[in-house]
Amino acid sequence: MKNKWRILKILVTVVLFGFLLSFSLKRFNNAKMENVSINMNQTKTPVYFVDEKDIKDLVKQFNPTKKIGDVKIPELEKKINEIPFVDSANVYMNLNGNLNVDIKQRIPIFRLNKNGKDFYVDEKGVEFPISRNFSYPCMLVMGDVDASEYQELGKLIEKIDKDDFSKKYFIGIKKEKDNYNLLTSDGNYKVEIGDLENIDFKVKGFKTFVEKYLVYQNPEKYKKISVKYNNQIVTTLNPYFKENDSILRNAPKIELKPEDGSQKLEVKKTETKKTEPKPEPKKEIKKTEPKKSEVKKESSKPKKVEKKAEVKKTSTKKKETTSKTSDKKKKAKVVVE
Repeated sequence: MKNKWRILKILVTVVLFGFLLSFSLKRFNNAKMENVSINMNQTKTPVYFVDEKDIKDLVKQFNPTKKIGDVKIPELEKKINEIPFVDSANVYMNLNGNLNVDIKQRIPIFRLNKNGKDFYVDEKGVEFPISRNFSYPCMLVMGDVDASEYQELGKLIEKIDKDDFSKKYFIGIKKEKDNYNLLTSDGNYKVEIGDLENIDFKVKGFKTFVEKYLVYQNPEKYKKISVKYNNQIVTTLNPYFKENDSILRNAPKIELKPEDGSQKLEVKKTETKKTEPKPEPKKEIKKTEPKKSEVKKESSKPKKVEKKAEVKKTSTKKKETTSKTSDKKKKAKVVVE
């Protein structure tokens, strides 16, 4: 009998507990939703593609009666995740009747202009459209870029953003056929890097070229600087630019080998030939001096006079010999001096 009473007590307790629980749940579901909490900035970089007002409008669509029991949380969460600017979303209800919506937005790595359309690409390589409410500052990429290259291109842009030198010079990327070109803020030239391999080595080569040579030049004189070749830099001059010789005087010597309208610079070599102005032609002496015939005539005349004078002097000596010997010697000494 005692065991039967125990079992009966347990059953009554369970029934009462179930009744109270159902009553409380019914009361809880019929209660009005007190508050909707939306948290969208869960990353270090704040983005504002999604507006809180749009999320609250979605909550109203899935809960027109504003009762806690009428909120369709799974469907609401799925609808929020379908927003192109949302990376992930989590919707849940507190015991206090507050609805919480945690949203992680997509962060663009670069903005791509492809086939006349603009859109963003995040670090996962996912495309999403441009927002009317917010514009995120990021690298602009142009050209026919394959979706398989998005992540490698994102790594390149991430390296550029972390390096102060690269961030200062490179403001955009353009793909022409199979070559990638870095657009610069200094001058109108572009830096050709070829494919997306050995990026660190290529950027280092361009940095060396800038520090050793380009700082002494006017950047407007170049049309393209290519670093896609191994151990060398190929520069293409701007045909519409007139070189300023005063700038070239202070530049270090670097070997430039022309090839197909371009110039080659060996990275390993630091001193090379430098274009110097051509020396002025020497003036010929014959043009400034008189003719040989005239020189002979002019030089012959005084010689004849000197000979005559000598003859006269000698003749005078002979006449003086007839005079006194003592006077003759004195006169001879005076003539010789």
